[in-house]
Amino acid sequence: MPDSNTMEFPRPRVLPTLARAAAPLLLALVAGAASAQQDASQFPAAAVGFLGIELPKMETAIQERDRDYFEDAMSRMLAFSDEWGFKVRDNPQLARYPMCTEAVSDFLVVGMCRIMTTADTCEPGMQQRFDTNLQKCRAIAR
Repeated sequence: MPDSNTMEFPRPRVLPTLARAAAPLLLALVAGAASAQQDASQFPAAAVGFLGIELPKMETAIQERDRDYFEDAMSRMLAFSDEWGFKVRDNPQLARYPMCTEAVSDFLVVGMCRIMTTADTCEPGMQQRFDTNLQKCRAIAR
């Protein structure tokens, strides 16, 4: 049994604990500042660019029946939507671009419905609505 004069007690790790607790707040502040600096008029071009990268990848995933793509793409879509301030929180400046926010929000569901045609979320007309929103978004992005 160790001598009580030499016994060591665990030292509290205040700084790492404080850093872990503060990190989400700091990330939220940085993300909020980033979205506040975004010029909303550039959103349609950013949405078209995002979908221009994702849609070919999704086509490949559909052909290969690769469901893992959709999980990773969901993370990218949420990061994009958070960067611009829609989906997770409301950015009123994007209200004039519903065709773009809906296209970004719906593209994964539309793709999944092409793999899992009997899923409950696969509504008739969903593909057509996505295509129409994408065309309108592309038109105003020019």
